This record gives sequence, structure tokens and C-alpha cells, in this order.
Amino acid sequence: MTNEQSEDLSKAETIDWLMEDGRRAESIAALMEAFCRRLIAGGVPLFRANWHIRMLHPQIRGITFYWRTNMDGVEEIEREHGTELRPEYLNSPIGAIVEAGADAMRYRIEQLEPPYAYEILQDLKEQGGTDYVAMPMRFSTGRVNVASWSSDRAGGFTGPQLTLIYDVMPALSTVLETMVLRRLAVNVLDTYVGRDAGARILSGDIRRGTGATLRAVLWYCDLRGFTSLADRLPLADLIGLLNGYFEIMGGAVQAREGEILKFIGDAMLAIFPLPDGEEGEAYVRVKVNDALDAAADAIKAMELRNRELQAWGLPVLKAGIALHVGDVMYGNIGAPDRLDFTVIGPAVNLVSRIQGLSSELMRPVLTSEAFAAQCAERLVSEGLHPVKGLKEPIQVFGLS
Repeated sequence: MTNEQSEDLSKAETIDWLMEDGRRAESIAALMEAFCRRLIAGGVPLFRANWHIRMLHPQIRGITFYWRTNMDGVEEIEREHGTELRPEYLNSPIGAIVEAGADAMRYRIEQLEPPYAYEILQDLKEQGGTDYVAMPMRFSTGRVNVASWSSDRAGGFTGPQLTLIYDVMPALSTVLETMVLRRLAVNVLDTYVGRDAGARILSGDIRRGTGATLRAVLWYCDLRGFTSLADRLPLADLIGLLNGYFEIMGGAVQAREGEILKFIGDAMLAIFPLPDGEEGEAYVRVKVNDALDAAADAIKAMELRNRELQAWGLPVLKAGIALHVGDVMYGNIGAPDRLDFTVIGPAVNLVSRIQGLSSELMRPVLTSEAFAAQCAERLVSEGLHPVKGLKEPIQVFGLS
């Protein structure tokens, strides 16, 4: 067998591994670890590898995956939006390939002297690096990502070794694109429908009308005077105020492991799921207190934000939060080709009505009697009040 035939066989075996075992890796990091170890087992003198992959995410522009021979696992570093504007990114091999369209580049580090073309080359030389190669990883959408490979062996990579890596890049990119799309689906669903709802959808719970009865603490908050603000504020200022308000409310809920279900104009609906059965009553009290703590945290944060808004000469914000405990139907509702994964039921109607009372009573937090029964020592009765849709008035409670 000739050397050329040997390299072809190695290429074929590597591609077969990627398309069979590699694509079944549980994560991008697991794939990277296994792939790099396989290259080393095949004689490639690799001591460092980086994969920079662009993501579709509201907070993250991309993720850099770092692998080293002397460490266990793979390090993941998230790059926020705006990274692409920073000089340290633009003046790097990654920036040159992604933003400027540069092709594959190679630097024989052991032969270089200052000044270096890129800062990473100096860093690698100080670590004992001898060779550095960066190459684009192109997805079918045209999106460009970057893989870089470094050696610390005298002389660096051989020509056949680099040819092997270069030739298997299309297969590696294909497997990575599938894994990135899977991760993208999770990111998008988590962002737009919530973590739990997203997991249910990905597991196949997508038929209209499907769902389950769920016991939960319900949270419903709404801004007061939003219509007036919308009429007199520039759109950019209005959106900024609204996002700041939702950041406070949503952050308070998520910090206590609640699930944001939807934003409805200037309102937000969230739940704290509860277990079924009497054995879960102690846990119910815990989650009820968590929800009440979240409401108190949100009100305090709103007070701090309003001081800032006053200092900037902007209108202050007032909000009401309603809390209730009850059973809801949690599932797919909507038109045949446009579904919403949400909760419905009398408990949802009641919590929204209680929120309306918070404005009338000028109380920032109001709860139902069912909620108050779980933490009576922290609440005080605000009396009986009629609400739309119910024949009898209901008793509501505020923070003591």
C-alpha cells in the first residue's frame, strides 16, 4: 500500500467515524473531545484546538469551544453581541475569516519573530506551540465558522496531516451544523415559549388540543397607565421602558425557578409548577413563598428603577402583581397552523381579575385566598371585592 493510499484510507475512516459515531455525540463539546483524541491517535501532533461557532441567540453571538491535550473536557466561552465590533476580535484569525472572508491560513510559529501578525501567535509560542492553522467551516446556509488547530511538535504538522484535516472539514461541518441546529431549536424555543414548554414541544407534544392538567402558582403582572405612556412617549423610549420593566419582572420569576409563559402587551403571565397529591403540600408552601418573595423582589427593583428614571427625567412605572394557586390546562391551543403553548382555565381568569383589583386598591401585590392560605403570616386581608365573571365577591390579600 502506498503512502497516498494510506492517507486516503485514513480520510475515509475519519469521515465514516464522523457520520456514524460523531453525529451521535451528546453535545458539540463531546464531539470535539472525541474528534481531537481520534486525530492524536492517528498520529496528528495536536495540542490545542478551537472551534468558533456563530449562534442565533438574543444574547449570544457565538460560542468558542476550547480543547487542550492537558485538560479534561472542553471549555465553552459565550461571546455576546457586540464582540464582532471589538478590535481584539477583528484583529484575530477568527475575525479575518468570518468578517473579512479570508481563506485558510497557516503560521509556522517556531519560525516567527516579533512583531506577530496576530496576538494568538505570540500566546501560542509562549506555550510551546510550533504550528498554527485556521480554516473556515462553512454551513449549508453560507454561515462561516472557524476551526483552528495547533501543534507543539518540532516541525509542526506534516502536509498529509493537514490535508487529512482539510479534507474531512466538509463532513465535520455537516455534523456540526446538525448539532448547532438542534441547539438552536432549544435556544429559540426557550426564548420564545419558555424552558419547560420548549422541552415539551421538542419531545413531540405539538398537536393542537393536547395538554395536561397542571397545578401551579400563577403570576400575572401588568403596568398601570401604559396606554397614556404609549400615547406621549417616542417609540424607542417606550420600548426601552417596557423592556426594563419585563427584565425586572421576568428576572424575579426566573430567579425563583418560575416559568414565563407569555408577554401580553404590557402584561406577563408566569407559573411555578406544583406536584400533585397531598404528599406535595409542603413543597406547595415552599413554591408559594418563592412566588411571594419574587413579587417582593420585583417591587423593590421597580422602586430602584424608578429612582433612576426620575434622575433621567423619564416617567416612573407602576405595576400590579397578582398571585393565585389553582389547576390549569397546560398545552397547545390555537389555529391549525399557528399554535400557542400556554395555560387556560378559571384559575387564569381569576388571577387576571385580581390583578385588576390591585390598581383599584392601589396595592402593588394582591393574592387570592387560596394563595394566602399557604402563607397567612405574611399577608393581610384587603376585604371582599366583586370581580367580573363571578357571582360572589372574592377575598384578596396584600403584603403585610
